[in-house]
Amino acid sequence: MCTRVVYKGPNNTIITARSMDFKIEIPANIWVFPQGLLRESKIKPQVMSWTSKYGSVVTSSWDIAVSDGMNEKGLVANLLWLTSTQFPPYNTDNNRKKQGLVVSFWAQYILDNFESVNETVEALKKEEFIIVSDNLPGTDRFVNVHLSISDASGDNAIFEYIDGKLIIHHDPSYTVMTNDPIYEQQLAINQYWTDIPGNIFLPGTNRAPDRFVRASYYIKAIPQTEDRRIAIASAFSVIRQCSVPYGISLDDSPHLSTTRWRTVADHKNLTYYFEDALSPNTIWVDLNKMNFAKNASVKKLSLDKEQIYAGETSKDFIDTPSFKFLTL
Repeated sequence: MCTRVVYKGPNNTIITARSMDFKIEIPANIWVFPQGLLRESKIKPQVMSWTSKYGSVVTSSWDIAVSDGMNEKGLVANLLWLTSTQFPPYNTDNNRKKQGLVVSFWAQYILDNFESVNETVEALKKEEFIIVSDNLPGTDRFVNVHLSISDASGDNAIFEYIDGKLIIHHDPSYTVMTNDPIYEQQLAINQYWTDIPGNIFLPGTNRAPDRFVRASYYIKAIPQTEDRRIAIASAFSVIRQCSVPYGISLDDSPHLSTTRWRTVADHKNLTYYFEDALSPNTIWVDLNKMNFAKNASVKKLSLDKEQIYAGETSKDFIDTPSFKFLTL
């Protein structure tokens, strides 16, 4: 369970905010990846490889996957849970002719290779590879996700695998995404609520459709400004409003998930904000202060041991070998 929303203000003020809601703890660290990194997505005995074209700042999950991030061109990728996902079966003769990309790499592949939503859509619709998933290590929980991307122009796209087929929703107006049901149905539900004044009544539960409606209303109701401080605060206020209270548990909602952390990505100013639910403050990374050149060091800002930082954190990153993405 997660929420993602894109704020659009004047003079190319574009901000993407998301919450990470998860049933169990999902330790996060922030990484800086430079250009020129060799990636290898391994699905025995096959290897899909590429070299990163762009540098990025990303949030890892368990240091086995990237679930969120922004690259140096202002392209943002967010992975959210979608129980309805059905990836194509990789063990068929036809699909084995295609390359397989392990789901742990999906967001990072986008950030490594593209600088705009349109470029990404044009490449992925060719379906030169398929996404291959598995259970989270040590659990019986199969990883079913969909992917949203947004760029500095305000363009948006959402990628879902439904009944084994890739569905792409591409339009600048697709500024909100949550979880189930599938995106087409989310849009239909939201259309119903557009006829009900949001200042009089909004659905208030933690269910994904209700969060979708609230995010859609509030992201347009807040001030649309180029004032960076107000715009960032406004985007944070919306994603917090759509978050799930920490530790909540309801007998009739077995899939209800606590909000673990939030990110806000400022596409125009290339700044990536991070807020841990258990931390007393928000931190951020100015991508303009990071070295993304080829042969630059991979860097890490450790967050998974309750570390506390303040303000802009580029100086706090430490040279660290990259974590190993989950392979199959």
